[in-house]
Amino acid sequence: MMTDSEAKPLTIAVDKDTQVSALLLAPTLPRACYVLAHGAGAGMQHAFMSATAQELAALGIATLRFQFPYMERGSKRTDPPPICHATVRAAIAEASKRLPNVPLFAGGRSFGGRMTSQAQAELALPAVRGLIFLGFPLHPAGRPETTRAAHLVKVTIPMQFIQGTRDELAKLSLLEPLVKQLEPRATLHLLDGADHSFHVLARSGRKDPEVRAEALQAMSGWIDRVIALR
Repeated sequence: MMTDSEAKPLTIAVDKDTQVSALLLAPTLPRACYVLAHGAGAGMQHAFMSATAQELAALGIATLRFQFPYMERGSKRTDPPPICHATVRAAIAEASKRLPNVPLFAGGRSFGGRMTSQAQAELALPAVRGLIFLGFPLHPAGRPETTRAAHLVKVTIPMQFIQGTRDELAKLSLLEPLVKQLEPRATLHLLDGADHSFHVLARSGRKDPEVRAEALQAMSGWIDRVIALR
Protein backbone atom coordinates (compact mmCIF):
# COMPACT_ATOMS: atom_id res chain seq x y z
CA MET A 1 0.00 0.00 0.00
CA MET A 2 1.19 3.51 -0.79
CA THR A 3 1.96 5.77 2.17
CA ASP A 4 1.86 9.52 2.74
CA SER A 5 5.63 9.61 2.27
CA GLU A 6 4.89 8.96 -1.42
CA ALA A 7 2.41 11.82 -1.70
CA LYS A 8 3.54 14.80 -3.77
CA PRO A 9 3.39 18.08 -1.82
CA LEU A 10 1.79 20.90 -3.79
CA THR A 11 1.06 24.58 -3.33
CA ILE A 12 -2.20 25.79 -4.84
CA ALA A 13 -2.94 29.44 -5.56
CA VAL A 14 -6.52 30.29 -4.60
CA ASP A 15 -6.11 33.94 -5.62
CA LYS A 16 -3.27 36.43 -5.90
CA ASP A 17 -3.03 36.74 -2.11
CA THR A 18 -3.85 33.22 -0.92
CA GLN A 19 -2.05 29.92 -1.31
CA VAL A 20 -2.80 26.59 0.34
CA SER A 21 -0.96 23.30 0.75
CA ALA A 22 -2.07 20.08 -0.90
CA LEU A 23 -1.03 16.45 -1.20
CA LEU A 24 -1.42 14.36 -4.35
CA LEU A 25 -1.28 10.59 -3.82
CA ALA A 26 -1.61 8.81 -7.16
CA PRO A 27 -1.08 5.14 -7.97
CA THR A 28 0.30 4.15 -11.35
CA LEU A 29 -2.40 4.66 -14.00
CA PRO A 30 -5.23 5.75 -11.68
CA ARG A 31 -8.72 5.09 -12.98
CA ALA A 32 -10.11 8.16 -11.20
CA CYS A 33 -9.08 11.05 -8.95
CA TYR A 34 -11.01 12.19 -5.89
CA VAL A 35 -10.48 15.80 -4.80
CA LEU A 36 -10.86 15.32 -1.06
CA ALA A 37 -11.73 18.27 1.19
CA HIS A 38 -11.25 18.03 4.94
CA GLY A 39 -13.81 18.54 7.71
CA ALA A 40 -14.21 21.71 9.76
CA GLY A 41 -12.05 20.72 12.69
CA ALA A 42 -9.14 18.77 11.20
CA GLY A 43 -6.95 19.30 8.15
CA MET A 44 -5.76 17.18 5.27
CA GLN A 45 -3.24 15.27 7.38
CA HIS A 46 -5.77 14.00 9.90
CA ALA A 47 -5.54 10.22 10.38
CA PHE A 48 -8.88 9.64 8.63
CA MET A 49 -7.84 11.70 5.61
CA SER A 50 -4.48 10.00 5.38
CA ALA A 51 -5.93 6.50 5.68
CA THR A 52 -8.63 7.30 3.13
CA ALA A 53 -6.05 8.51 0.60
CA GLN A 54 -3.82 5.47 1.09
CA GLU A 55 -6.66 2.97 0.88
CA LEU A 56 -8.14 4.63 -2.22
CA ALA A 57 -4.70 4.46 -3.86
CA ALA A 58 -4.75 0.70 -3.23
CA LEU A 59 -8.07 0.64 -5.09
CA GLY A 60 -6.57 2.49 -8.06
CA ILE A 61 -8.01 5.91 -7.18
CA ALA A 62 -5.81 8.99 -6.79
CA THR A 63 -6.59 11.69 -4.25
CA LEU A 64 -5.76 15.36 -4.06
CA ARG A 65 -6.15 16.58 -0.48
CA PHE A 66 -5.90 20.26 0.29
CA GLN A 67 -6.17 22.75 3.13
CA PHE A 68 -8.77 25.47 3.35
CA PRO A 69 -7.08 28.82 4.07
CA TYR A 70 -8.26 28.98 7.70
CA MET A 71 -6.68 25.59 8.40
CA GLU A 72 -3.49 26.72 6.70
CA ARG A 73 -3.39 29.69 9.08
CA GLY A 74 -4.01 27.48 12.10
CA SER A 75 -7.36 29.11 12.82
CA LYS A 76 -10.35 27.27 14.26
CA ARG A 77 -12.82 29.59 12.58
CA THR A 78 -13.84 28.41 9.13
CA ASP A 79 -13.55 30.68 6.12
CA PRO A 80 -16.66 32.28 4.60
CA PRO A 81 -18.27 30.05 1.95
CA PRO A 82 -17.04 32.10 -1.06
CA ILE A 83 -13.43 31.54 0.02
CA CYS A 84 -14.06 27.84 0.54
CA HIS A 85 -15.74 27.57 -2.85
CA ALA A 86 -12.78 29.31 -4.53
CA THR A 87 -10.40 26.91 -2.78
CA VAL A 88 -12.36 23.89 -3.99
CA ARG A 89 -12.27 25.23 -7.55
CA ALA A 90 -8.52 25.86 -7.36
CA ALA A 91 -7.91 22.32 -6.07
CA ILE A 92 -10.00 20.80 -8.85
CA ALA A 93 -8.14 22.85 -11.44
CA GLU A 94 -4.86 21.57 -9.99
CA ALA A 95 -6.05 17.97 -10.12
CA SER A 96 -7.07 18.43 -13.77
CA LYS A 97 -3.64 19.81 -14.56
CA ARG A 98 -1.75 17.10 -12.71
CA LEU A 99 -3.85 14.17 -13.95
CA PRO A 100 -5.17 15.09 -17.39
CA ASN A 101 -7.71 12.67 -18.87
CA VAL A 102 -8.32 10.99 -15.50
CA PRO A 103 -12.02 11.13 -14.48
CA LEU A 104 -12.48 13.61 -11.63
CA PHE A 105 -14.71 13.33 -8.58
CA ALA A 106 -14.94 15.75 -5.67
CA GLY A 107 -16.34 16.08 -2.18
CA GLY A 108 -14.95 15.10 1.18
CA ARG A 109 -15.50 14.88 4.90
CA SER A 110 -18.45 16.70 6.43
CA PHE A 111 -17.86 20.47 6.04
CA GLY A 112 -15.54 19.89 3.06
CA GLY A 113 -18.18 17.90 1.21
CA ARG A 114 -20.81 20.56 1.88
CA MET A 115 -18.54 23.35 0.61
CA THR A 116 -17.89 21.30 -2.53
CA SER A 117 -21.58 20.75 -3.18
CA GLN A 118 -22.30 24.45 -2.64
CA ALA A 119 -19.61 25.33 -5.16
CA GLN A 120 -21.09 22.88 -7.68
CA ALA A 121 -24.61 24.22 -7.13
CA GLU A 122 -23.40 27.78 -7.65
CA LEU A 123 -21.46 27.08 -10.84
CA ALA A 124 -20.63 23.64 -12.26
CA LEU A 125 -17.16 22.43 -11.32
CA PRO A 126 -15.26 21.83 -14.58
CA ALA A 127 -14.77 18.17 -15.53
CA VAL A 128 -16.13 16.80 -12.24
CA ARG A 129 -18.18 13.65 -12.91
CA GLY A 130 -19.76 13.29 -9.48
CA LEU A 131 -19.73 14.33 -5.82
CA ILE A 132 -19.02 11.96 -2.92
CA PHE A 133 -19.89 12.92 0.65
CA LEU A 134 -18.16 11.14 3.52
CA GLY A 135 -20.65 12.11 6.19
CA PHE A 136 -22.74 15.00 4.84
CA PRO A 137 -23.51 17.43 7.72
CA LEU A 138 -27.22 17.79 7.09
CA HIS A 139 -27.82 19.75 10.29
CA PRO A 140 -26.12 20.73 13.56
CA ALA A 141 -26.16 18.11 16.31
CA GLY A 142 -29.45 18.22 18.19
CA ARG A 143 -31.11 20.53 15.66
CA PRO A 144 -32.54 18.28 12.95
CA GLU A 145 -33.67 20.16 9.84
CA THR A 146 -32.73 20.26 6.15
CA THR A 147 -31.88 23.89 5.39
CA ARG A 148 -28.25 22.99 4.68
CA ALA A 149 -29.38 20.72 1.86
CA ALA A 150 -31.51 23.26 -0.03
CA HIS A 151 -28.77 23.88 -2.60
CA LEU A 152 -28.54 20.20 -3.58
CA VAL A 153 -31.53 20.47 -5.92
CA LYS A 154 -29.27 22.61 -8.12
CA VAL A 155 -26.60 19.89 -8.38
CA THR A 156 -27.13 18.12 -11.69
CA ILE A 157 -24.29 15.57 -11.54
CA PRO A 158 -24.41 12.24 -9.64
CA MET A 159 -24.01 12.34 -5.86
CA GLN A 160 -23.15 9.59 -3.40
CA PHE A 161 -23.90 9.99 0.31
CA ILE A 162 -21.94 7.66 2.59
CA GLN A 163 -23.37 8.02 6.08
CA GLY A 164 -23.32 6.27 9.44
CA THR A 165 -26.65 5.15 10.86
CA ARG A 166 -25.73 6.82 14.21
CA ASP A 167 -24.75 10.13 12.61
CA GLU A 168 -26.03 12.92 14.87
CA LEU A 169 -25.53 15.43 12.06
CA ALA A 170 -27.75 13.55 9.60
CA LYS A 171 -30.84 11.97 11.08
CA LEU A 172 -31.97 9.12 8.83
CA SER A 173 -35.58 10.27 9.10
CA LEU A 174 -34.49 13.41 7.23
CA LEU A 175 -31.64 12.08 5.11
CA GLU A 176 -33.41 9.17 3.49
CA PRO A 177 -36.35 11.26 2.17
CA LEU A 178 -33.86 13.88 0.96
CA VAL A 179 -31.89 11.34 -1.06
CA LYS A 180 -35.16 9.92 -2.40
CA GLN A 181 -36.12 13.42 -3.54
CA LEU A 182 -32.76 13.80 -5.32
CA GLU A 183 -32.98 10.46 -7.14
CA PRO A 184 -31.85 9.31 -9.66
CA ARG A 185 -28.88 11.69 -9.26
CA ALA A 186 -28.30 10.69 -5.64
CA THR A 187 -27.60 7.39 -3.93
CA LEU A 188 -27.12 6.55 -0.24
CA HIS A 189 -24.80 3.97 1.30
CA LEU A 190 -25.40 3.43 5.01
CA LEU A 191 -22.67 2.28 7.41
CA ASP A 192 -24.43 0.28 10.09
CA GLY A 193 -23.69 1.52 13.59
CA ALA A 194 -21.24 4.24 12.52
CA ASP A 195 -21.37 7.80 13.79
CA HIS A 196 -20.51 11.03 11.94
CA SER A 197 -16.79 10.21 12.14
CA PHE A 198 -17.43 6.62 11.00
CA HIS A 199 -16.61 5.32 14.49
CA VAL A 200 -18.46 2.23 15.71
CA LEU A 201 -19.11 1.04 19.24
CA ALA A 202 -16.97 -1.81 20.56
CA ARG A 203 -20.05 -3.96 21.06
CA SER A 204 -20.77 -3.79 17.32
CA GLY A 205 -18.10 -6.42 16.72
CA ARG A 206 -16.49 -4.26 14.05
CA LYS A 207 -13.45 -1.99 14.05
CA ASP A 208 -13.22 1.49 12.52
CA PRO A 209 -10.85 0.32 9.72
CA GLU A 210 -13.47 -2.23 8.63
CA VAL A 211 -16.11 0.49 8.45
CA ARG A 212 -13.79 2.73 6.45
CA ALA A 213 -12.98 -0.16 4.10
CA GLU A 214 -16.70 -0.70 3.51
CA ALA A 215 -17.15 3.01 2.78
CA LEU A 216 -14.29 3.12 0.29
CA GLN A 217 -15.34 -0.07 -1.45
CA ALA A 218 -18.80 1.45 -1.88
CA MET A 219 -17.20 4.61 -3.24
CA SER A 220 -14.99 2.66 -5.64
CA GLY A 221 -17.92 0.71 -7.07
CA TRP A 222 -20.01 3.85 -7.43
CA ILE A 223 -17.17 5.65 -9.23
CA ASP A 224 -16.95 2.77 -11.72
CA ARG A 225 -20.68 2.95 -12.38
CA VAL A 226 -20.59 6.72 -12.94
CA ILE A 227 -17.62 6.43 -15.30
CA ALA A 228 -19.48 3.74 -17.26
CA LEU A 229 -22.35 6.17 -17.88
CA ARG A 230 -20.19 7.99 -20.45
